[in-house]
Amino acid sequence: MIKISKLEIENVKRVKAVKIEPSSAGLTVVGGRNEQGKTSVLDAIAWALGGNKYRPSQAEREGSAVPPYLQLTLSNGLVVERKGKNSDLKVIDPNGQKGGQQLLDSFVEELALNLPKFMNASSKEKANILLQIIGVGQQLHELEAKEQEIYNRRHTIGQIADQKAKFAKEQPYFQDAPKEPVSASELIQQQQGILARNGENQRKRQRLSQYQALYANQGQEVERLKVMLADAEAKHAQTGADLEAAQKDTLQLHDESTAELEANIQQIDEINRKVRANLDKDKAETDASDYRQQYDALTNEINGVRQQKTDLLTNADLPLPGLTVANGELLYNGQRWDNMSGSGQLKVATAIVRRLKPDCGFILLDKLEQMDLETLKEFGSWLEQEGLQAIATRVSTGEECSIIIEDGYVTGQEGVTLQQPPGEIDPGEGWSQPAAPPSSTSWKAGEF
Repeated sequence: MIKISKLEIENVKRVKAVKIEPSSAGLTVVGGRNEQGKTSVLDAIAWALGGNKYRPSQAEREGSAVPPYLQLTLSNGLVVERKGKNSDLKVIDPNGQKGGQQLLDSFVEELALNLPKFMNASSKEKANILLQIIGVGQQLHELEAKEQEIYNRRHTIGQIADQKAKFAKEQPYFQDAPKEPVSASELIQQQQGILARNGENQRKRQRLSQYQALYANQGQEVERLKVMLADAEAKHAQTGADLEAAQKDTLQLHDESTAELEANIQQIDEINRKVRANLDKDKAETDASDYRQQYDALTNEINGVRQQKTDLLTNADLPLPGLTVANGELLYNGQRWDNMSGSGQLKVATAIVRRLKPDCGFILLDKLEQMDLETLKEFGSWLEQEGLQAIATRVSTGEECSIIIEDGYVTGQEGVTLQQPPGEIDPGEGWSQPAAPPSSTSWKAGEF
């Protein structure tokens, strides 16, 4: 990883002349009171490495006759320099080859120079940056879209199931009603059949009466007409046989009642109302059960998609243990961004920035006065453990500060004017050739 080994700044914003050798790993805290030049140091570094889009609107120190001068030496041997009236960029590698902004952009991560851009991003934007660098953003997006589509279908199915169940519960049920609607025409046909059979029985009874009367008359005729006895006896014998047959037929006759059918015909509308009510209730209960089964099946499908999302992130090469994405938000050790500690937020941001460009081994942090000393120490220890370099500012003059900026100088370097490299002097740009600064002006930051 490429880090900042040494930096020299002169006449940038509030900085008059500053030389710093930051710690190669851990936290280098630039302290001091307000408006002394702390933030100017970070702005100068960002300008030197990030290009003119980071150039301060008033880059030259007020009242200075000498243009801004910036020189950074990186751990890979590159020397980055801005100087002269136009603050032209010069990048020289250890072999003396020259480069430009494109070379710096190949390993300097923009968010390392502007970490607040990440810190102030929305939860969704932070999550998208993480998903982009671990390469699962598209897959996770597809799974989330699938989960939402299934969830919407399940929600609709659940509503229908609830409506069906409520409808079934509100319907009356009649235990005495038949399973199918009753047909009036069938009942009438049954009634007509019974009436026809009863009519036949009546005709048989009338025939019996006729034979009985005939037999009596013939008996009287026998008495009265003795002379015709033979003929009358023969007829009488035949009539007796017919009488016997008629008597046998009447013994087996049984008239059927139509009372129940007549009552059913009268009640058919009420019966069918009950039957339809029962059928509606049975169907609603069946529908509710079917929709509940569909709901349960969709629930299992949603759980399967969520497990795929979990597996996708579990198997991903995340930049920090405990870091993940859930429901479109960054989580660190189960906490959302606004519930993370200040140290946790900085760890997450730094780890993600490092992964964006692994060769970039440093970050710039402004206004660490919001962090207490214990949290500051915890974050510094984590940086050392990860081999990362952070240069930060803090409104403080306490022992936690690696250096103190006062009135544009590092305390102990007051009055020192940085010297341009020999042979690089351009008298037309207002540079003077000061004496070489004493060795004591080169300050190396201790690790926090």
